[in-house]
Amino acid sequence: MSKWQEHRLLVKISKMYYEQEMTQNQISKELGIYRTTISRMLKKAKKEGIVTITINSDFKEVYELEENLESKYGLKEVIVVPSLDEGEKAIKQKLGLATAEFLKRIVKDSHTLGFAWGTTLANVANELTECDKKDIHVVPLVGGPGAVDADYHVNSIVYKTAQAFQGKAHFIDASAIVKKKDTKLETENSPHFEKILNHWNNLDIAVLGIGAQLKSSNLIWTGFFGNEEIEELDKENAIGDICSRFFDSKGHVIHSDLAERTIAIKLEQLKTLPYSIGVAESPEKVPSIIGALKGQFINVLVTDETTANLLID
Repeated sequence: MSKWQEHRLLVKISKMYYEQEMTQNQISKELGIYRTTISRMLKKAKKEGIVTITINSDFKEVYELEENLESKYGLKEVIVVPSLDEGEKAIKQKLGLATAEFLKRIVKDSHTLGFAWGTTLANVANELTECDKKDIHVVPLVGGPGAVDADYHVNSIVYKTAQAFQGKAHFIDASAIVKKKDTKLETENSPHFEKILNHWNNLDIAVLGIGAQLKSSNLIWTGFFGNEEIEELDKENAIGDICSRFFDSKGHVIHSDLAERTIAIKLEQLKTLPYSIGVAESPEKVPSIIGALKGQFINVLVTDETTANLLID
């Protein structure tokens, strides 16, 4: 076949496939060419520039951000919600919706799904609508917070999520941080908590918030922390927390007296999960998110455009 003849055939096949929307099998029958040859020639048409593909989107920059973050931090997937000069509440709702849609895509029968607590994760549970029924277990990954709105409590989030998928919910009857180490040991050795531990050991998906530095953290911690705990965390250079377990800017877990009184999944366990999803936004959380990424505690990130740009910079 001459070069001109080959070029003509490449153009003809490309027009049939892309413009006339014929299948490769249909083209094969019409031209009398093997289907495998059609596939090879379509690839060659793109390689030689006969066919160029342009993806048009109003959110091209956002999608490029996702790809850049995935590459920079070695993440399985990044979802960036566009920032459109909206308030914090609207952004948190969008993060909740984006995470809910992601969960609807990845949750399968027999999965065990774990949640932390907080306003953003409550939005995730609230946005889980029209879900296919799944035979799943949903569990808390941390004890309950202090004086917090019931909607943001980990057990409420677990219950709503299980209801959405028509799965089975498991609750935790303990505080995230207790006053004495003995209290933690008694709790973890109870028959009720043994079931929770078994679910943690068989976890498939974790959905997690990422806490900011203490100095800019939510006042919810007032119920747990005294000056002694805050001084200890400052001394250890705590940059953020996941499930009330703290880490520094390099992603090193902080092992302290506070950690020994914390009832929550260990951060090391999150590194081995198929999906460990961090849901967080805001400029003040950027150092905390970077610490979590360096520690490899999350392999999926859901954030907003403003935060994503700061993570790239």
